[in-house]
Amino acid sequence: MGLPIPSFSARKKHYIIKNLTPHAKILATAKALPKYSRTTEEILPYVEQWLEGKEERFREKALRIFKYAEVDKRYSIMEVGEVFTKTSFEEKNDYFIREMTLLAEAALQKALDKAALLPKDIDILITTSCTGIMIPSVDAYLINRLRMRQDVMRLPVTEMGCAGGTSALIYAQHLLAANPGKRAAIIALESPTSTFQHEDVSMTNVVSAAIFGDGVACTLMGPAPDQVKPVIVDSGMYHFYDALRMMGFDLKNSGLQMVLDPSVPEQIREHFPQIIPPFVERNNLRLEDIQHFIFHPGGKKIVQMVEEILRSFGKHIDETKKVLRKYGNMSSATVLYVLEAYLEKDIKAGEKGLMLSFGPGFSAQRLLLEWR
Repeated sequence: MGLPIPSFSARKKHYIIKNLTPHAKILATAKALPKYSRTTEEILPYVEQWLEGKEERFREKALRIFKYAEVDKRYSIMEVGEVFTKTSFEEKNDYFIREMTLLAEAALQKALDKAALLPKDIDILITTSCTGIMIPSVDAYLINRLRMRQDVMRLPVTEMGCAGGTSALIYAQHLLAANPGKRAAIIALESPTSTFQHEDVSMTNVVSAAIFGDGVACTLMGPAPDQVKPVIVDSGMYHFYDALRMMGFDLKNSGLQMVLDPSVPEQIREHFPQIIPPFVERNNLRLEDIQHFIFHPGGKKIVQMVEEILRSFGKHIDETKKVLRKYGNMSSATVLYVLEAYLEKDIKAGEKGLMLSFGPGFSAQRLLLEWR
């Protein structure tokens, strides 16, 4: 015999109770940038030197990709000459461990300062990265360096690529819903320049080098009853079937070699009707009801495609384009840079935002936000 179906009044009561449950808010986001930076113009001579001796038409195409990638500047944990120097996987990964630990600590401390919190106020520590290997993961280093609580819950998230930042927020949302009153820190740390393949002159490696940069960001979530902050009111993942080779890395003796299918923008366009409208509609909303679009800038073509779709609804992704120009694509950290820009705006209670990232799998990760 099946379970009894609740009456309308019971369902209504459940709905009311669910929506009166205290939500964790996004309290603050802070970024930490590596000490080295170069404009695209300053990088071009290194690209020319790297491609010296290659067929002229290929060299010209590669340089055009750099020039028109709509990335004006990017940061790196290494000087540009070191990036374009052939080194071992071990050497690049050692850079990653040392520099990313320092930057993760800086981002976490800046976020704590913004929220007027202390390291011991954090109950859940989620870190996400895909561009280097650390065992123990960086969260263990942070617990020691900042003397965080010895019972803090650790969740290192790896291999989610560009979707890692949004995915980590989804995990934090679920953990905080199960632990009301707790606080979570989400740290995304990425160094795509550490994955540059000196011997790989494929167009995939060229595109990767043209759009990616290094960066770290930290987002804090927790209770803030007296402040208007964004609340995650819904979240979801959407997985493409038979698309395992659209994006990711192959592990080679020389390090992590980028996998990036040129069909990614078109694949996203085809799936967009299944990714966004049903997600918004299940919350009794239309796309027109969303004021803020917090989109991960994967690259120029993906940004242009999403912008074209949203323009028909009167929406824009100006902050996304600014982040791409100023920093490049920093994999999982990038969407948190866009989020930080929105947290610095004067947004009124009741306004809504949609957060979206794409990553290996292939998958889309979505968050519906409301300022409360």
